[in-house]
Amino acid sequence: MPETLVEIARNLKNTKEKIPQKEAKEYDIKVQLIFAFNGTGKTRLSKEFQKLIYPDIDTNEEDEKENPKRKILYYSAYTEDLFYWDNDIENNAEPKLKIQNNNFTNWILNEQGKRDSIIEKFQNYVNNNKLMPLFNPEGNEVTFSYKKGDDTSSNNIKISKGEESLFIWCVFYSIFEQVIEELNISEVEERESDQFNDLEYIFIDDPVTSLDENHLIELAVDLAGLIKSSKSNLKFIITTHNPLFYNVLYNEFKNEKSKKYILKKLEDGTFELENQKNDSPFSYHLFLKKELEKAIKTGEIHKCHFNYLRNILEKTSTFLGRENWADLLPKNPEDKTNPYERRIINISSHSKHSAEETYIINDSDKRVLEYLIKKVNEIYNIKITDNSKTQREESNAQ
Repeated sequence: MPETLVEIARNLKNTKEKIPQKEAKEYDIKVQLIFAFNGTGKTRLSKEFQKLIYPDIDTNEEDEKENPKRKILYYSAYTEDLFYWDNDIENNAEPKLKIQNNNFTNWILNEQGKRDSIIEKFQNYVNNNKLMPLFNPEGNEVTFSYKKGDDTSSNNIKISKGEESLFIWCVFYSIFEQVIEELNISEVEERESDQFNDLEYIFIDDPVTSLDENHLIELAVDLAGLIKSSKSNLKFIITTHNPLFYNVLYNEFKNEKSKKYILKKLEDGTFELENQKNDSPFSYHLFLKKELEKAIKTGEIHKCHFNYLRNILEKTSTFLGRENWADLLPKNPEDKTNPYERRIINISSHSKHSAEETYIINDSDKRVLEYLIKKVNEIYNIKITDNSKTQREESNAQ
């Protein structure tokens, strides 16, 4: 049923479920896991959810001030804005990653002394113990150094955007870890801090996915283990656009009181939160194929659908042991290099400037997409059943 993001946020807040027994007792859902494509509205959903919890807070600015009755902690693109680079080029100063003054990072870095564990986790995820974050004594800025093979170091280097996001995630992971540990102490007076006594939710919006598959799985397992260690009434909402991350968490939370969804943005601007009722994670490439066939049926074919097609071909080529996804495309009569690879790459690739991006494609390209989907169906016999459940038949693969 189509809804606004505000209505979906209200549904996420209403976590009561009835146990299918005669007594019809109610219990609270502990974890809600949501998959959605980039640009669907995951981050906006997190802000709408925060407004429900704190209706008087101005969510246009990051609210990290002292709040004795805080009910929600969240990680999103907005919280990453607490960290910013000081590149004082005019004075030829070395780059530093600055941390805006807020009570949470101060609490975890200075009061709880979690700097070493943050560094260790960061080095583990980047798989490089030579890349060293160095906190200043006040805990409000970080510099990075890199140890070379000859035991010399490059100091005050600027790390990549992916490494920066990963470092920020490690800081927030440590915050969540310490909060859960605090709230697991049932006797309130025995807790080291009282600022989280009213905490009800942790909302995690698309944690770092700029990792290889092994480390991404490790991150997902770590996060799931942390959430499962929570013994209080704390509830968790996790959104992601990464299918592997979603599927790992899906399996990790099978025995938890959890719900799994797919968030879709409809053509009229409304949204649908589809409940995943199956016992197993969704097959991502088949899900993409269903989205493609729906776009073809409605005539609403856009540039993103070429990205979907390329992703399907990449996944299928891996399954079939082919070196190049383009090998799966139809050949011309002379069986030479297919004429579609360059076209797909040109349409599906992102431009260098976001302002140049457009979702509109011409009618000729739409016909090409329809033709290729038809040929993929014929050659590889990938079928989708009418009841929306997917099954995979690749026995006729050539």
